[in-house]
Amino acid sequence: MAGKVLAQDVWFDEDNIWVLLADGRQISVPLAYFPKLLSSPKSELMDYVISGGGVGIHWDNLDEDISTEGLLLGFGDRTDTNIRA
Repeated sequence: MAGKVLAQDVWFDEDNIWVLLADGRQISVPLAYFPKLLSSPKSELMDYVISGGGVGIHWDNLDEDISTEGLLLGFGDRTDTNIRA
């Protein structure tokens, strides 16, 4: 049985959010999937917490929560109907 997908670290480049998973994999997802993140300055992007022991990433100032498992499955911000998983 596989374990939960857990985030260990988060960083950004110009176009992507990168997540280091606890099992050593690194994943990236385009920031375009998350309009709040895409339009935020780097200083606000870096003001996150890894929540639930790694099950999610939370930005209090941006009112944004992202599931680590959802990132791996390719889910974007569900409030934007133009983004499809």
